[in-house]
Amino acid sequence: MLFLEVHLTRIPGSPAVKARAVCAKGLGGVAGLAGGRVWVVVVVVGAGYTLDEFGTARRCAVVRGFIDALTRGGPGGTPRPIEMHSHDPMRYVGDMLAWLHQATASEKEHLEALLKQVTVQGVAENMQEVVGHITEGVCRPLKVRIEQVIVAEPGAVLLYKVSNLLKFYHHTIISIIGTSVATLLITIEDMNVLSKKMFFNSLSLHASRLMDKVELPPPDLGPTSSLTQTLVLLREVLASHDSSVVPLDARQADFAQVLSCILDPLLQLCTVSASNLGTADMATYMVNSLYVMKTTLALFEFTDKRLEMLEFQIEAHLDTLINEQASFVLTRAGLTYIYSCVQQHSAQQGPLSTLPSMDSSSVKAAMVQFDRYLSSPDTMVMPQLNFLLSAAIKDLIFRQSTELVCRAYGEVHAAVSCPANTYQDLENLVPRSPQQVQTLLS
Repeated sequence: MLFLEVHLTRIPGSPAVKARAVCAKGLGGVAGLAGGRVWVVVVVVGAGYTLDEFGTARRCAVVRGFIDALTRGGPGGTPRPIEMHSHDPMRYVGDMLAWLHQATASEKEHLEALLKQVTVQGVAENMQEVVGHITEGVCRPLKVRIEQVIVAEPGAVLLYKVSNLLKFYHHTIISIIGTSVATLLITIEDMNVLSKKMFFNSLSLHASRLMDKVELPPPDLGPTSSLTQTLVLLREVLASHDSSVVPLDARQADFAQVLSCILDPLLQLCTVSASNLGTADMATYMVNSLYVMKTTLALFEFTDKRLEMLEFQIEAHLDTLINEQASFVLTRAGLTYIYSCVQQHSAQQGPLSTLPSMDSSSVKAAMVQFDRYLSSPDTMVMPQLNFLLSAAIKDLIFRQSTELVCRAYGEVHAAVSCPANTYQDLENLVPRSPQQVQTLLS
């Protein structure tokens, strides 16, 4: 049992009322009558009883103050009643939590002042319990109002912002109270869990709607409107995540789940919508779609793993486009048939020049056509490359496909120049060396 100093206090009023009044101020009291006056002599009193009385009185005061702040506002109407901002979820929830944060800090300061001279062990734990008891009374009105905001489904972005706001105040208030078992903190955490659940439900619903009606790729093979709209949603969520005042480790914990809820359905959507396209069209559409996803994620933190995954998928489709562009050039430059014969030719078939359409005149005609390509290689680009959103990607495809063309010409030149294939007048037949072709195309 803790003991307080003995004081002699005169207070007008009935003894019973004044004994409680003194206790409400942090003192134990025994009331009596002396000469027609009411005196309260503070004597040996248990600190537990004193703190209980203090907590009960302050709990009622805090509840009244919170209800007044909600419905009446401050003195003279300033600040305005919090309920007047109920149409603005973030302002509404933020103002309520800010008021409770300030009230919690004030109540702890009152207790510290009351018990500053008490040195007995266990005072800190008692203070935590009393602050928790004082703030318990506001939990019901707080919970009802926040639940109303959440179940009204204000949208995924607002739900995510509310969740982060609740998480921030939970982290802040726990540093004041010192324990997470206080009813106020449990209430805030419950509301955070509910808000986050509704947020992910909203994302899942959005994803399911995307898959219910798969949008076909547009004629320019760019991102579909559903993909663009979903990336706008993702950008808003990530922006609110980046601006969140929640501690870094707490923000990182649920970030992967947010990306999975949005990106995984988007990737599936793109794959399904492109399933009926030709090879080059599909690769172009997928590169464009993956590219806009990548540029969206690149603006935000905690996206490195997802960016690597998107880059890997882009590279796979780039390989397809590089091969398609090289094939496009070889076909229009007249080398496709000759190159195919060179690759499939074996010594058992005899000289290459004896194969159908591989005589000197046919090879000469193909080389003339290839020479026309060398004079203006930039004009021989398959149409799909003009739809690519990234100029850097287009340049990469053009450069690497040109390397494949040079390699193909090198194999044709080597085969035609081989004596075993019995071609004559090689200087006129293949006038350009592989090095010259590479120089012209570089």
